[in-house]
Amino acid sequence: MAQLSYREAVARGIAQEMDRDERVVLVGEDVAGAGGVFKTTAGLLDRFGPRRVVDTPISEQAILGAAMGAAMTGLRPVAEIMFSDFFAVCWDIVVNQIAKTRYMTNGQVSLPLVIKSGNGGSLRFGAQHSQSVENWAMAVPGLKVVSPSTPTDVVGLMAAAVRSDDPVLFFEHKGLYSGRAEVPDGEIVDTLGTAKIRRPGRDATVVALGLMVPRALQAADELAGRGIDVEVIDVRSLVPLDMTTILDSVHRTGRLFTVEENPRLLGWGAEIASIAVDEAFWDLDGPVQRITTPHIPLPSADSLEDLVIPSVESIGQTIEKALQS
Repeated sequence: MAQLSYREAVARGIAQEMDRDERVVLVGEDVAGAGGVFKTTAGLLDRFGPRRVVDTPISEQAILGAAMGAAMTGLRPVAEIMFSDFFAVCWDIVVNQIAKTRYMTNGQVSLPLVIKSGNGGSLRFGAQHSQSVENWAMAVPGLKVVSPSTPTDVVGLMAAAVRSDDPVLFFEHKGLYSGRAEVPDGEIVDTLGTAKIRRPGRDATVVALGLMVPRALQAADELAGRGIDVEVIDVRSLVPLDMTTILDSVHRTGRLFTVEENPRLLGWGAEIASIAVDEAFWDLDGPVQRITTPHIPLPSADSLEDLVIPSVESIGQTIEKALQS
């Protein structure tokens, strides 16, 4: 079993699928010679050559246009948008073309396409390079949306995304890239649309995604020392969304908290809260509470960014206060 960083796991997941299927190709700005701006594609050019690992101009529209065309003609491309913030400049092709093609062709044309991207804050990149935009994608029918929190999940969910016949937006959290963990040897293939219980508990259910998962787990460990036993669920996939695991947990604990890096307005936790109220109202012992960033752009200054993104301390304080009220 190897120790891999989250960024190394991205390259391993892509390599696993490129080894398995010669139709899998990688395209994006600096993904080849430079190994990616975050080094998530290091070594792939040497291993698979320039016909399958292709650098592109600095044009998000061109990257996704080429990837879409490749997918329509039988390849299974993985395209990289360096920073997820820049989905904003290619949103037309994502929303109006990639997401709609299967529906508008009555299933005659599918797009087995993965768009991977660095997402989220904590690296002091400021308002235009630190956003968590997975909730943008979640709102668009026709897209699958994935965001792993561990190196093993990166490999397995990347494999599942590449093997999907529908377009998948694969959000890699930039704040997790340097984290390391043991990853099983051999082929790893996960399942889209499955959440995982990272820590069992009886007093409350905490649902988190990406970088918020390890923070929620640390908060849960600290709360345990004060007699509060919290269950932490890693959502992993927003579309499809595994509400069965979340509702089963709420049924046992009676309390639900979401921990989101998104701005509060229309974050993914609002949808989970809505479903929980619809389907588990009589199981709830108190209101669903959402722990989010404020509805402001992400600041660059260390102290300000730390202040607005949910922290271990703010997560723990919110849960403890709610359970004691």
